Amino acid sequence: MTENIKALCQFHPVHGKNVRLDASGTQATRVESFANGVCFSKNPLAPGEIFLIEIQDKEQGWCGHLRIGLTAKDPRSLEVVPEYSLPDLVDLGNSWVFAITRNHNKVLEDPSEEGRSTEENRPRMFFTDSHLYIESVSIPRDKLVGRSRPGRFSHILDDLYKTNVLPPTARRSRIGVTYVPRGAGLADMHIVINGEDMGPSAKGIPTQQPLYAVVDVFAATKSVSIVQVEYGFSSLQTLCRKVIQKHIVHRMALDWLDLPPLLKHYCKYE
Repeated sequence: MTENIKALCQFHPVHGKNVRLDASGTQATRVESFANGVCFSKNPLAPGEIFLIEIQDKEQGWCGHLRIGLTAKDPRSLEVVPEYSLPDLVDLGNSWVFAITRNHNKVLEDPSEEGRSTEENRPRMFFTDSHLYIESVSIPRDKLVGRSRPGRFSHILDDLYKTNVLPPTARRSRIGVTYVPRGAGLADMHIVINGEDMGPSAKGIPTQQPLYAVVDVFAATKSVSIVQVEYGFSSLQTLCRKVIQKHIVHRMALDWLDLPPLLKHYCKYE
């Protein structure tokens, strides 16, 4: 992104009737039933800005999981927030929402591209030490991957998040949505799961209207929180944390260092 996004990312005060937001507006919890959990970003997303959430809590006994996407509808224009993002919100038009799975959230290739090589068809996305690149968009990596709660087996669990082999809707997984401009006023929507770009989920989305993120806290997913992503220059705190983490085997090894407790907690994302 070319602009530095500084505002606190929050959920919109308009949301499903079973949703409760915390005082900061950054955590959404479905307090009853399995539906009416549709939430929106408070502000429209800028091109290439990722709306990133972490799954905080799950509820046993329901089938189905988190849904995420984009909508061109201003939440304030809705007389009633739809009970479901799929199909209710999508059926209203100008909304693109997908249930989170590994295999069913990528758009089918255009038949006209069948003759092109596999290498040519593959989405251009790759990791560097600091950023995930999706076409012309670069997203800081340091917040994209889920982390386990600090504990005895953190070093094992953290590696599972990093390699993205856990179920995408596991607790502490991080899931984001962004859109990549394609020219002529159109864009592609990408879903990112624990730092891995799943490819374009929807193509040719018109960008003449503002696009809001949609998060449906549905069924087995009970509570999610927004992860704040820093663009542009990192803060001094973030730079210090990166330097410390670069020189240790695992974040739990911080316990062995002679550092103030608050700094240890910050470096472990507690």
